[in-house]
Amino acid sequence: MLDVVEKFVSINGEAAHAGELSAFIRFKGCNLNCSYCDTKWANCKDTQSIPMSPQELLEWVIQQKVINVTLTGGEPLLQNDIGTLIELLSGKGLRVEIETNGSIPLGKFAELKHRPVFTMDYKLPSSGMENFMCTDNFYLLKKSDTVKMVAGSSTDLKKALYIIKKYSLSDRCHIYLSPVFGNIEPSEMVDFMIVHNLNKVRLQLQLHKFIWEPERRGV
Repeated sequence: MLDVVEKFVSINGEAAHAGELSAFIRFKGCNLNCSYCDTKWANCKDTQSIPMSPQELLEWVIQQKVINVTLTGGEPLLQNDIGTLIELLSGKGLRVEIETNGSIPLGKFAELKHRPVFTMDYKLPSSGMENFMCTDNFYLLKKSDTVKMVAGSSTDLKKALYIIKKYSLSDRCHIYLSPVFGNIEPSEMVDFMIVHNLNKVRLQLQLHKFIWEPERRGV
């Protein structure tokens, strides 16, 4: 069984399929505690959740008649039956995207018969969680995957540049830089990209926070 705190259909707010419809399943619990986390409510022990089986979730997704599925959290890869769910969804021809925080080894999920698409965070210094990053994951990424770096300061941007170059991320996968909402001006990030010739890096704003109230759930 999997601990589900919410499920809904909306547009993808970020990563390579931003703007496309997706069926979102948000799971309870996370092993990190980022300073800027906008889903802390989903990580609390007393947060209400509904236990659902992989088959029940598959049936719900099919009813939504969308082809993209986003598994998010919290940290979805902490769920015991997440591999079974990925296989069931992908086996039906659905595009499965995992939003993962970068601390969970991806090896066994990358080796699934139906490999999901990974949107993996690299937590920069202002998150307070950088020491938990599993950098070996970078070597498992493919062109269809994404590394997302959320920056809240010039120090974060400098560290992002270092990581991108050290692991040759531009040659491995998509790279997205996003601002901590309200902490840094996107224009500052664009200037940084220009100065450092970050030609294969994309600035991304969270679309859902401009369409709806930033704190609204279920979107």
